[in-house]
Amino acid sequence: MVHLLRHGEVHNPEQVLYGRRPGFRLSDLGEAQAKTVAAYLGDSDVAAVVASPLLRAQQTAGPIAEAHGLEIGTDDGLIEAANLFEGEAFAVGDGALKRPRAWRLLRDPLTPSWGEPYLRIAHRMLGAVHAARELAPGREVVCVSHQLPIWTLRRYLAGQRLWHDPRRRQCALASLTSVEFTGASLTALRYAEPAGPSGAMVTGA
Repeated sequence: MVHLLRHGEVHNPEQVLYGRRPGFRLSDLGEAQAKTVAAYLGDSDVAAVVASPLLRAQQTAGPIAEAHGLEIGTDDGLIEAANLFEGEAFAVGDGALKRPRAWRLLRDPLTPSWGEPYLRIAHRMLGAVHAARELAPGREVVCVSHQLPIWTLRRYLAGQRLWHDPRRRQCALASLTSVEFTGASLTALRYAEPAGPSGAMVTGA
């Protein structure tokens, strides 16, 4: 089984859409969320922990790896989605649609035109999941990633269209989307929020 873990809350007082920018660390709450997930997985047969190269993902992976006596592996396939709005500040309720200069980037929401294509995200995430599964056949692996990549992969595996309403994502901070395989075939898809629910839309998630 591969557990896809979204990182915990990030320290981001400026409300920046941080995307792939380096240096964005977990907040105090985010660190507590990571420890809560580690405790939740304490009795699980976790044999490997792999994370996106971004700091917030590596920090979230830390307590889990420590609890199971493991080193953290890094896979670029788990990284946050590329986004042309990266680095801009968005306060609550301040969406791109309210910025006329951004409208040209919104011309194709199905691909999407403002960032990495959904299908590309799904393919690289699936590759990362299969690579993680091969690290410990028959055992459990935790992959720490980001909201949009996890949600895109979940929709891809479920055979759903990849474009979607971001407000309807079921992928809270520090949530687990668990993918179970029998051989190379997907047999179950589960979701859990061991650190409690959080809003789906968090800047730079």
